[in-house]
This record gives sequence, C-alpha cells and structure tokens, in this order.
Amino acid sequence: MRLVPLAPLALAVSALIAPVAADAAPELRVTGTGSATAAPDMATLRLGVGHEADTAAEAMALVSDDLGRVMAELQAAGIEARDIQTSGLNLSPVWGDRSEGKRPRITGYSAANGVTVRVRELDGLGPLLDTVIGTGANTLDGLSFGLQEPGPVMDEARRAAVAEARRKAELFASASGQSLGSLVSVVEQGANQPRPMQMKMSFESMADTMPMAEGELELDATVTMVFELGDAE
Repeated sequence: MRLVPLAPLALAVSALIAPVAADAAPELRVTGTGSATAAPDMATLRLGVGHEADTAAEAMALVSDDLGRVMAELQAAGIEARDIQTSGLNLSPVWGDRSEGKRPRITGYSAANGVTVRVRELDGLGPLLDTVIGTGANTLDGLSFGLQEPGPVMDEARRAAVAEARRKAELFASASGQSLGSLVSVVEQGANQPRPMQMKMSFESMADTMPMAEGELELDATVTMVFELGDAE
C-alpha cells in the first residue's frame, strides 16, 4: 500500500481557505423593532353554558337546551355559521362532603359547553351579549379584539422595523469611523400579534347593558439586518 504524504495536502487546503478569509469584508449586524397601531374591527369571545343536576343526563340536557337557544340567537343576530364553533364540552361528578374520615360520594353532575364566536360588527357586541344572557349563557371565558385583515398594519410595522435597523446601522458605522455598505441579509424575528384582553366572569355579575371599549391594537415587528462595512469616505 502506497502512503500519501500529509504535508502537501494540508498546504493545498490552506491555499483554498486563506484567500476567502482575506477577501471577506467586515459585517455589521443590527436589530430593529417597529410598531403600528389600528382600531380593532373584530372580537372573539367564548360563551359558556353550565348546569348541575342529579344525573349526568339531566345536566347535559339542560346545557344542550340552553346552548341551542344561544346559538339560535347568535344566528338571528347575523353571526355567520363559519364564525360559530362549539368548544369545551365537559361533564364531571359533583362530590359531597370530603371531610377526613368520611367516604366521599357523588351528589350530582356538572355539565358545561360553550361556543367560540367571531363578531365582525363591533357596534353590535354589547347588545349581542345582552341577548345571549337572556337565553341561557351564564359564563364568558374569554374576550379578545383583533383585526380581520392584519396584513397591511403588520407591513407598516415591518417597514418601521427596517427603518430603525438601518438608522442604527448608519449610526454605528459612522461612530466607528466606517461607511455602511451593501445589505447582506434581512431576517424577520417573528411578528408579535396584539395581546388580547382576557376576561372571565359570570354573566350574572354583569350590568343589564354591557359597555364595550375596544381601544387600539398595537402590532410589533422585529428584523435583524446584516450590512457590509467599508472604509470611511
């Protein structure tokens, strides 16, 4: 078997790497964050119906009847079928006295079910809640405001993030005595959706008319940009 000398091979590899390293331009990496605001035009809420009864069948029947009326009212209010989704069906035993030394026993059953609803006409949100209260809904597990078309607002936040990253890059380059060169790459770090306002309460604690203040949503975007650096002109 013929042995190949290692030294010439190592020199050849070094000759390929050295020019690349020598020609590489210094780079500057910066991160910019931008935001944009908009008034919400959609609300998402989860309405619930819950009941207790002596038997599981009775509890489920009560929930089914009330939830059926709630869904009928939602449809009568103009909520489209695509914006109503049943969710959160639950059935569990109700236990009696669990004091130490006593054997716990089931005294009844608790059933609950709910629907997640998208409301696209916010002017009718308060009256809609008033209506479903009267038809059997007794819990509100969550309420959040959003945008039906967040894309344009998100793009505005992205443009602000790019502008901020470039401003920082120009500042850093100037402060370090160098000039800002060509853009090498730009990567979005992930769009931050507006944080929803969460509510959880019993409908029995609400006023007869539910006031709603949608406020304003803020969408954030973050980008990382890499620029080449050159000698100051």
